[in-house]
Amino acid sequence: MRVKSTKQNKINVVTLGCSKNIYDSEVLMGQLKASGKNVVHEDEKDEGNIVVVNTCGFIGKAKEESINTILHYAHKKQDGEIDKLFVTGCLSERYMGDLEKEITDVDQYFGTQNLPQLLKVLGADYKHELLGERLTTTPKHYAYLKIAEGCDRPCSFCAIPLMRGKHVSQTIEKLVAEAKGLAEKGIKELILIAQDLTYYGLDIYKRRALADLLKELVKIDGIEWIRLHYAFPTGFPIDVLDLMKVEPKICNYIDIPLQHISDSILKSMKRGTSFKKTNDLLIKFRELVPDMAIRTTLIVGYPGETQENFDELKQWVIDTRFDRLGAFAYSHEENTTAHELEDNVPEDVKEQRAEEIMEIQSQISFEMNQERIGKTYKCLFDRKEGNFFVGRTEFDSPDVDNEVFVDAREHYVQIGKFTNIKIHEATEFDIYGTPA
Repeated sequence: MRVKSTKQNKINVVTLGCSKNIYDSEVLMGQLKASGKNVVHEDEKDEGNIVVVNTCGFIGKAKEESINTILHYAHKKQDGEIDKLFVTGCLSERYMGDLEKEITDVDQYFGTQNLPQLLKVLGADYKHELLGERLTTTPKHYAYLKIAEGCDRPCSFCAIPLMRGKHVSQTIEKLVAEAKGLAEKGIKELILIAQDLTYYGLDIYKRRALADLLKELVKIDGIEWIRLHYAFPTGFPIDVLDLMKVEPKICNYIDIPLQHISDSILKSMKRGTSFKKTNDLLIKFRELVPDMAIRTTLIVGYPGETQENFDELKQWVIDTRFDRLGAFAYSHEENTTAHELEDNVPEDVKEQRAEEIMEIQSQISFEMNQERIGKTYKCLFDRKEGNFFVGRTEFDSPDVDNEVFVDAREHYVQIGKFTNIKIHEATEFDIYGTPA
């Protein structure tokens, strides 16, 4: 028989998946704190007797990680180490019925839009006046700013609309108020996130309004870098590039998932673009903002991807020379239109193709980083790790891109501060330098 733990009430929020989930957890924690609750994020000592797991349900590996995490805490509940276990987020939204049947030790499951209900069972009230207030979990000098929720794109492989719903933009006024609040707390870098930045404003302003938002955000004192994540290529607002070129606060950086380049695969994926349109857009990027760092992600092993399709993709990666790139094996997701196709590329072939792309990108990254030697860059330092201070240039986003290392045994830089660093050594994904 399970016994109740002897721990005092503390809510431990565990976050899985992407930056959008991090943002959602921060909002949840801000609401809990405002109601006087003792709340922590991913407590290393596991002292919380109440656990909330914010899950990811995007692709197979992410779903597996979410399920394993739920089971981990379900076993802790069985052993009396925690008293309550709640599950929220994308996996819960998508598979709530199945989860309720299979993992019964969870006290209650919630979807992505059920924040008020989750707060209620945690003994907290949803406070509308707290709009924009969060308990940030990132380092004190950068934060995510979610400008929209959901997605209206019809991409065949993607389950996000099933979990997050239709695209809903936040107003410019609300986002500016939230950004000002973050700046007052010492945030220097804003990372704009959404399922689709490109679509921002179409639902509420009847036009693509990302540039309008950026024009207001750059006015905020204290914010020095604004970074753009997850822009859809089709319909990309070129006025954003015009602004990026002249506004120093907007990082010369774009995360634009392109997924593939073969026309037949793009058509099946329902991406609304083509080889030519994609290349024309990239050419325009580099013409208007020559030193822009372009990050993309690619999917390999999509149903029907032939060796010829893959060879075309490989050659395109070689020719295009992206600054940053990630490659992922296709995941066959229920209730997507691609699920109706035969998942006919073997898993080992998918993984091999992903590795081939990343080997090509590793060489490209090495060559590009060698060109940085001898140059000086403005860097923002995130942490100290072992004998090194670890930071980033404006061309690098946290957790996914290159990092700049400064030997802490010989030099000192302040965490959360900007410092000019002269580069003297570089590998595939790491750069080493000294304060200039």
